Amino acid sequence: MRLRLDISYDGTHFRGWARQPGLRTVQQTLEDALARVLGDEIRLVVAGRTDAGVHASGQVAHLDLDEVQVGRLSRGRAREGEDDGGVAALARRVNGALGAYADVTVRRVRRAPDGFDARFSPVWRRYEYRIADDSYDPLERHRTTFVRTRLDGDAMDAAAGSLIGLHDFAAYCKPREEATTIRTLLAFSWRRDDGGVLLAHVKADAFCHSMVRALVGACVAVGEGRLSAEDVVRIRDARERVPEVKVLAARGLTLTEVGYPADDLLSLRAEQTRARREL
Repeated sequence: MRLRLDISYDGTHFRGWARQPGLRTVQQTLEDALARVLGDEIRLVVAGRTDAGVHASGQVAHLDLDEVQVGRLSRGRAREGEDDGGVAALARRVNGALGAYADVTVRRVRRAPDGFDARFSPVWRRYEYRIADDSYDPLERHRTTFVRTRLDGDAMDAAAGSLIGLHDFAAYCKPREEATTIRTLLAFSWRRDDGGVLLAHVKADAFCHSMVRALVGACVAVGEGRLSAEDVVRIRDARERVPEVKVLAARGLTLTEVGYPADDLLSLRAEQTRARREL
């Protein structure tokens, strides 16, 4: 049985999503809690491997259960009055294992449709980045980056819009051997909320390593007057990283949503994602 998990976490005290020896990560914390509930080894496959300090309100993962684990899943369902084999109750049981006021929670568990793959089936991912450039709110320090320069939000929004489309974003990614940097940036915009915080909304079919924080860094350079909208396009098309573009802090970044196609297109989408991208 394959299950889909919808997950939220405060990334402040995690060293990212992926398991790393000797380090506290979201994956290991959740897998350990699942193992306490279901027994045996559990492995999660995630939609997006967030970096250290990055948060998520809409992360998605899947896990596969064998027959023994399915049996353990069903325990207690009569007591809870549920007839779904214990699937819905799994979120409550895992969150109980995580403890009160945990910095990660499973918001929902459901049986995954045929062909569903949390990593390869998405058609897009959406992130939000928060920047305070006016006043510092200590209550928001874990999810907002503070800059001391007043930024031109309109110029940043114009620069963001100029980057949308199918491009090679090598200039805005940390290189990984054999990994492509071709992505389709579907939406990128800036606005100020009612409290004056600058919010970036970034949506793409997928993101390469540190891509969102580098794109945000380019826009901040525009907001400070160090770069123009034309400069960020020129840098993108040159496909080389430049010192003018800083990768901003992880604390301001949150994965807010992962989009999937209709159930009958899940397998096809996974095949398309596995194929190497080209311009």
